Amino acid sequence: MSLCRKPQKSIMRPIVQISLDLTNIDEALETAHVAMRAGVDWLEAGTPLILAEGMHGVRALRAAFPETPIVADLKTMDGGYLEAEMMAKAGATHVVVMARAHEETIRCVVKAGADFGCKVMGDNMVCEDMVAGAKWLEDLGCDFVIHHIGYDERRGIAARGHRMPSPLDQLRQIVDAVKIPVQAVGGLSLQQAIACPKYGAPLVVLGAPLTIDADAFKTADGDLEGSLRMICDAVHAQDVS
Repeated sequence: MSLCRKPQKSIMRPIVQISLDLTNIDEALETAHVAMRAGVDWLEAGTPLILAEGMHGVRALRAAFPETPIVADLKTMDGGYLEAEMMAKAGATHVVVMARAHEETIRCVVKAGADFGCKVMGDNMVCEDMVAGAKWLEDLGCDFVIHHIGYDERRGIAARGHRMPSPLDQLRQIVDAVKIPVQAVGGLSLQQAIACPKYGAPLVVLGAPLTIDADAFKTADGDLEGSLRMICDAVHAQDVS
C-alpha cells in the first residue's frame, strides 16, 4: 500500500539581498560593489532605480556582477509577460509581480519566467488577507513570496498616531501557509531583519531605512561596508535546517 505524503516545505540557506533603492546607475554600482565585498548574496534593482534607469540599470548590474542573482523589483500590475521578458533579457534572475494584479497577469509573469529562465517573486502588499494572498501567489506558480507592508502605509498609519504595522505581525502565519521561500519587507529594524530566518523566512532584504536614506533615496552615511558585513555574518551563521 502506498502512502501519500504532503509536499515538503522548501528549505534554503539564509540569503542576504540588498535593495538598491537609488536613482542613478553610478551610485547603485558603487553601493553594489560595497555590498558584495561585505558578503551580500543577491542584488536588487529597487523600484526607484527601475523608474529612473529602467533596463539600463539592470544591464549595468549584470555587466558588473555576471554571476550574482539580480532581482528586478518591477511591482508588475499589468503587461506581465513583456515586463518579465524585458528584465530577464536585461540580466535579471528574479522579477516581482503583485498579488493584487489580475490572475492572468500573474500567470503571464510565471510563463515568461519559465520561458526566459527567470524566477518569480510574488508580493502580497495591500492584500486584504495577507495569508490568502501568499497562498494565491504560490498556487499560481510563483517561486517566492514577498510578505510586504508598504512604505506609504506604514508611515501614514504612524502619522495618524496608530501603531505602525510590521511584516512580523503575520510572518509566521505566512511561512506556515506556503511551501515556497518567504521574504519579509517593510520597516524592519536591523535586529528584526537579521531574525527573519528564525521565523522561517530565509531571504533577508536590506534597504531603506537600514542601509539607504529612506527620504532622499541615497546611500546612508557611516560605515556601510562594515555594517553590511556584520549583518551578513549574523544572517549566514543561522542554522535553519
